[in-house]
Amino acid sequence: MSFAIKDLEQLQTEHPEWQMELVEGKIIVMGPSDYESEEIGARLITFLNNWVMSRRLGRITGSSAGFIIPSIEDGDSEKTNLRAPDVSFVRADRLKKTKRDFVELVPDLMVEIKSKSDRIKPLEEKIQLFLQLGSTVGILIDPDKLTVTVYRINQTPMVLQNGETLVLPDLLPGWELAVSELWPPEFE
Repeated sequence: MSFAIKDLEQLQTEHPEWQMELVEGKIIVMGPSDYESEEIGARLITFLNNWVMSRRLGRITGSSAGFIIPSIEDGDSEKTNLRAPDVSFVRADRLKKTKRDFVELVPDLMVEIKSKSDRIKPLEEKIQLFLQLGSTVGILIDPDKLTVTVYRINQTPMVLQNGETLVLPDLLPGWELAVSELWPPEFE
């Protein structure tokens, strides 16, 4: 059985506590993130928002924002995929006004944060899908290895570690973030 976005919306109405994605007509129920992964996402959203909002560059969203994207398999115009990166950025010129619905576009930046139960390969595949569909940059944050891997279409991924700086000159000229700033602080 193949599901459509209307089926997913119905399930979300019945089970608002579930976070789901629609992938090639299959509904995938996502488990909650571990605390550290969610905190890393919140920190990144804060750092990005401070830069983006003050310059009116676009929109930053978290893991619950759904993007309707086409099937990469056959260019299906039925829009059978609804995906939600952990963090995303859409340039202002591409989404001038926010919507009270899922948006039918691919974000310019998409970020996946490895949670305790995630496997790397599916996260990398999701990033590659978004890049193939038009995202400029995909980022994979791995709290286990304390690495930030930056992906761009047809380029070798760039792995950053503590002591290095994340920059996105093609999307956010002038913005920079020390990788070490992503990791939650320890309080005495």
